[in-house]
Amino acid sequence: MEGNFNEILDTLKGIKDSIEALNIRAAGIEKRLERLEKVDSIEHRVTSNQIDITDIKEALERMEELQSARIEKALHELMEKTEVRNSAEYNTIHKRLDSHLLKIGRMEEQVLMVDQDKR
Repeated sequence: MEGNFNEILDTLKGIKDSIEALNIRAAGIEKRLERLEKVDSIEHRVTSNQIDITDIKEALERMEELQSARIEKALHELMEKTEVRNSAEYNTIHKRLDSHLLKIGRMEEQVLMVDQDKR
């Protein structure tokens, strides 16, 4: 009977050791699962951030396009205004030159007339 009792004790001790080994394995598995959950959480955050970053990038590209269009329009308007102003100034300069040329022509005529009178 004492032999049976020792066998039962050995069997119970083996079962206890197996349960402890299972607990250790379960703890290891839990740690791995926690790490996987963290990795999943990080991957989710990265994915979410990538979506946010692409949205931000697209928004910035649209803003750049709008700014480029506005700058181009402003430069075009500025060029047109400059051309109008310059053409008005050129017209004024041309009129002055024409009037000076007329005065020079009259003076030449007068000089020629004086020269003819002296001869």
